[in-house]
Amino acid sequence: MMQASFSGWGSGLLGVVIFSGSLPATRVAVGMLDPLFLTSARAAIAALLGAALLLVLRQPWPQRRDLPSLAVVAAGVVIGFPLLTAMALQHITAAHSTVFIGLLPLATALFGVLRGGERPGPLFWLFSVLGSLAVAGFALSQNADVSLAGDALMLAAITLCGLGYAEGAQLSRRLGGWQVISWALALALPVMAAAAIAFRPETLSGLSLPVWISLGYVSMFSMLIGFVFWYRGLALGGTTGVGQLQLLQPFLGLILAAWLLSEPIAPAMLGATAFVVLCVAGAKRYA
Repeated sequence: MMQASFSGWGSGLLGVVIFSGSLPATRVAVGMLDPLFLTSARAAIAALLGAALLLVLRQPWPQRRDLPSLAVVAAGVVIGFPLLTAMALQHITAAHSTVFIGLLPLATALFGVLRGGERPGPLFWLFSVLGSLAVAGFALSQNADVSLAGDALMLAAITLCGLGYAEGAQLSRRLGGWQVISWALALALPVMAAAAIAFRPETLSGLSLPVWISLGYVSMFSMLIGFVFWYRGLALGGTTGVGQLQLLQPFLGLILAAWLLSEPIAPAMLGATAFVVLCVAGAKRYA
């Protein structure tokens, strides 16, 4: 049990590291691509890769009882979160979006309780709330870029993402982590492929290299590879506990935003990061 938990936390951390590049990459991509095209194209590309894996490795088809849960995963992490964040990042900076990413662990834990029947203790919730407040407070203190539309879109994105994470974690215990995201992508492929064609730009020849790289990253890493590790981590280590690792994602994302997008980051980030690490350790202890 302890070995599985340790493996789950390690796998979850790797997933968080991969996800940390999602918002900066999306921010770059929506500079030249319509959010609807970006969302549908990244899902369609990832779906083709996932379907190829399912076929090559001869994975069994999911059972009929799994289809509603796969639909929830697809609605939450394949369509909802990517689309809503892409739309939000037209109004707010990647740094400001970390305010809401700091709420994602709480959303995941809440849905883990509602959907997975997990029952963490009171001290877990204390550390989880403190960590979320630390992330949100730090992010708010670093910029004054406020947009009601952008904030509302991010809040909706976090809600759907937390539901998709919790639902996928339950399925992963039966189907496997990479299989869950691959089947969810395959389920959404007809709709996303049609949307990608409908919202495609007149020409792709004028796209810059950073936009192409960003599209490739959110398609392969954010949409598929990251979930291989993330769902495995949630399944092995527990949704509520491993989900707290997402508290580290904003700080990794802020570092990338500063490096790639030249968005200013204050030295206070080191202190806030240290506090969040303590909160994650406390949440792990009492999950």
